[in-house]
Amino acid sequence: MAGLTWIEIIYWASTIIGGTLFILRVIMMFLGGSVGDDALDTALDTGGDVSAGESADADLSFQLISIQGLTSFFMMFGLVGLALLKAGLPVLITVLGGILAGLATVAITGLVFSQMKRLQTDGTIRIQNTIGSEGNVYLTIPKSGTGQVQIIAQGSLKIFDAVSSNKSVIATGEKVHVVGVTGGNTLIVEKLK
Repeated sequence: MAGLTWIEIIYWASTIIGGTLFILRVIMMFLGGSVGDDALDTALDTGGDVSAGESADADLSFQLISIQGLTSFFMMFGLVGLALLKAGLPVLITVLGGILAGLATVAITGLVFSQMKRLQTDGTIRIQNTIGSEGNVYLTIPKSGTGQVQIIAQGSLKIFDAVSSNKSVIATGEKVHVVGVTGGNTLIVEKLK
């Protein structure tokens, strides 16, 4: 530390502390560690509310005023500030350059992780999406009762309760066409001609 100016000490401290915390948090995130339950996160993270049971998602972890955002900002602030200082630029220019680099890093990192989050699916089958689909009767549908049909819903073969649209018996193995949904989760089907 001897021979360093006050601005060099600030840049080195920002680089070392910010870089170390940033790398540790990224490693924890990829290893599946819970980064939303730390006492430090609870005390310092003002990025938003986390409902019960929700893990630290990319949109929460990379908001501007989150621990991850602050560590990435200070890491780049220090690195770019040191580089500009070693290039012989005035202190004010090095500080502005460091701030701009830190903000750009937060924005780029947040963009990358928000794009990764778009790759997730919730896996919820929406029964309304089966209207217009064709399938097979799995369990005979009686005149005034419920049977079961096999339908490909959202890329997956599923079995749903079903009733006949015209109150006729539809035997096991018959091909059917979904014309509606009743009772929230029962399909209305008619026999294909």
